[in-house]
This record gives sequence, C-alpha cells and structure tokens, in this order.
Amino acid sequence: QVQLVESGGGSVQAGGSLRLSCAASGLTGSRACMAWFRQAPGKEREAVATVNSFDSTRLNTYADSVKGRFTISQDVAKDTLNLQMNSLLPEDTAMYYCAAVRIFTRGYCPFSRVSYNYWGQGTQVTVSS
Repeated sequence: QVQLVESGGGSVQAGGSLRLSCAASGLTGSRACMAWFRQAPGKEREAVATVNSFDSTRLNTYADSVKGRFTISQDVAKDTLNLQMNSLLPEDTAMYYCAAVRIFTRGYCPFSRVSYNYWGQGTQVTVSS
C-alpha cells in the first residue's frame, strides 16, 4: 500500500524559503513519477514540479511560475521527495500536495492531476507580503 506524508509547511514572509518533504512508503524499488501540486482557495489544483525516477537522470519539470525559485529532488535512500522553495511570493500561498504514479517509461512526467493516483494529505504554505 502506497502512503505519502507531507511535512515542512508553514508561514513565511515574502522572499523567504521553505523546504517541503514527502515521505513515501510502498514505492521502494518502483519506478514512479512523483510530483508536487498546490491548490489555493477557490482555484484548481495545479502541478508545481515533477520528477521521473525511471532511471538515474531524474528528469524533472517545473511550472513556469516557479522556475528558478523551486527545486524538486529525491532522496532515494530515504524514500523522500523534497521541494526547496526560495524567493517565495504571496501568490505561492496554497496547500501543497505530494503525488505519485507508477510508470514504465522514461520521459517527462505528466502535469495533469488525473495522471496521479496516489496523494498525500497536504501541507499548508502561507506567504505574507
């Protein structure tokens, strides 16, 4: 059974940094697309960053709104997915979710939420101006 548990959310001022972590169980040894999504009040859930663990290249992608500010990474030994968020903006305020889906090919992971079938409960990030 796959379980994803996020941590690391909190409140920061604009320009600050936060590091989110997602502890993944049940995926050890599996090839998977893993992603961070976020959902602000009244808005749809959107992809922030993805990473493909099919092989060592760890191909990743980012939403245009976070490129250059956020970095997605995996600690394979700890089965952990991380999201380093720098230069945070008030518009980054949202609930952040970790998501995963087993995959069988190389390439960029999907940005569509319907492509992912495992989800965490979310961690709140609030950025004040």
